[in-house]
Amino acid sequence: MSPEDRPKIDIAVETRYIEEQSEPDSDRYVFAYTITISNPGNTGAKLLNRHWLITDANNRVEEVRGEGVVGEQPHLDPGERYQYTSGAIIKTPVGTMQGEYEFVTDNGVSFLAPIDRFILSVPRVLH
Repeated sequence: MSPEDRPKIDIAVETRYIEEQSEPDSDRYVFAYTITISNPGNTGAKLLNRHWLITDANNRVEEVRGEGVVGEQPHLDPGERYQYTSGAIIKTPVGTMQGEYEFVTDNGVSFLAPIDRFILSVPRVLH
């Protein structure tokens, strides 16, 4: 497979703290994250599965696996983008998430698209 035929997916993340749903006195911190998935490659690809590692400041790790994202398995043609928002609840004011999406291209090639570690943080906790 030539480099230009290799599947490529770009993933961007934005996070925000949901104060109205959080209960710090009960160690409940709620975060929303918006993921933008882009296909800059030359072939279409369908997102099949997700895998997340959610880690709080006490190094407690929650592993999440499942089909698709927010109930969908989006297909992205070359040049297309897909965006969704979901959430995570952790027991500390700071944590991280990282993971990967499993895709299959239109010509049947399965591949993983890594999601770099990103920070979940209550505002003004990290400087």
